[in-house]
Amino acid sequence: MEASDRSTPLAVLFDIDGTLVDSNYLHVDAWSRAFAEAGTPVDTWRIHRAIGMDSGKLLDELLGDAADSAGPVAKKAHARLYAGMSERLRVFAGARELLQVLADRGHTIVLATSAPPEELEMLLEVLDMGDTLDVVTSAQDAETAKPDPDILTVAVERAGVSPDRAVMVGDAVWDVQAAARAGVPCVGVLSGGTGRDELRAAGAVAVYDDVAGLLRELDASPLRSAPE
Repeated sequence: MEASDRSTPLAVLFDIDGTLVDSNYLHVDAWSRAFAEAGTPVDTWRIHRAIGMDSGKLLDELLGDAADSAGPVAKKAHARLYAGMSERLRVFAGARELLQVLADRGHTIVLATSAPPEELEMLLEVLDMGDTLDVVTSAQDAETAKPDPDILTVAVERAGVSPDRAVMVGDAVWDVQAAARAGVPCVGVLSGGTGRDELRAAGAVAVYDDVAGLLRELDASPLRSAPE
């Protein structure tokens, strides 16, 4: 997407977990304890690798044949344990500022997440940017989550733009893969714990340390302002 193509503002789609809010490792901890409660312990590194994936796919990936029996128990336990750590959720430095700058420049701000409603409520409360957000999705808006593109397709449609007028910002390879399948370029950030090379290999058009780094380099990024 060249600057000469940018005659109108963009829709900027943001993942929340690990991108705007420091929550990924809370999810890892909650899942680790949940799997133990379900009697199916899983190595923590494997859990981290699956964070950001559709929960059904995550359970299949991590539990294999035990997903049908232990999965519902683990999923319920994860929800309880994660909610119990909600006071530890923290907005990443630069997140609010980036959203505000983009909104001030006329871009449509979209939170394209498949978090369940109860988790989304916690994230939105921590983010505290309600007046700046134009579109917010949740798990109720698509049958399957990332890396399937459904949630991003819904987000783009609600933003009222074509995929080539949108840019995704996310922290996981699942964000990058889902964006590619939806026809949307994806900017990666390292704040979720996935490495630069892996995000690039998945197809990220640019990678920054975090949203604060993206904000500092905004005018040279894929999110730069549209020309007058």
